[in-house]
Amino acid sequence: MNLLLSTEEWIALKLSATVAFWCVVTIMLPGIAVAWLLARKQFWGKMIVDALVHLPLVLPPVVTGYSLLVLFGSRGVIGQWLKESFGLDLAFTWKAAVMASAVMAFPLLVRTVRLSLELVDRRLEEAAMTLGANRAWTFLTITLPLASPGILAGLILAFARSLGEFGATVTFAGNTEGETRTLPLAVYTYAQSLEGDEAALRLVGISILFSLGALMISERLARSLKRLLSTSEDGR
Repeated sequence: MNLLLSTEEWIALKLSATVAFWCVVTIMLPGIAVAWLLARKQFWGKMIVDALVHLPLVLPPVVTGYSLLVLFGSRGVIGQWLKESFGLDLAFTWKAAVMASAVMAFPLLVRTVRLSLELVDRRLEEAAMTLGANRAWTFLTITLPLASPGILAGLILAFARSLGEFGATVTFAGNTEGETRTLPLAVYTYAQSLEGDEAALRLVGISILFSLGALMISERLARSLKRLLSTSEDGR
């Protein structure tokens, strides 16, 4: 079996990495903000917001992709306005692949960051505020550093989730070589070909390695957070 990737496989791998990178950039700040809101605030409708955030985890990915197509397609409610007002056509482009991946990875990031924020000792924040720090400065200097291993773990998991996204992407972005054919779509395409078994196996192997690496790094960061919190408690 030839282990060298073809040009088409390299393009799919590069496109997957690009889509995953922009996916993480897109959801990073909103994900942290929503996670903080769910972890620290009580408000009417919180359960509904929580359910809506996590809805993509339980919906079939094709349903999510079709919903994005209905909303952001060229004839969609939002997509038609974007096209007429700004000449922006999202559906069946690499931007659509980023959007699909972002929607699917967002709840995973929020869930991970929320758990890490809930583990932060609130007494450390209260101590900082009694010394004169405002809430924003306390969040930046106390909460965020203590939760950073969990945040990094969430970002890594979101990146890995984006690399493996298939259903929503193929529905909203399509499967165009060099434009929207990411790693999982390339595996699917090669698997449909009589001569594509070797290419499919190579890409499957790469996907497994990426996924294992992401899970191992995420677990390592989670353990680092626990040790950090234990050290802070022992030092009081």
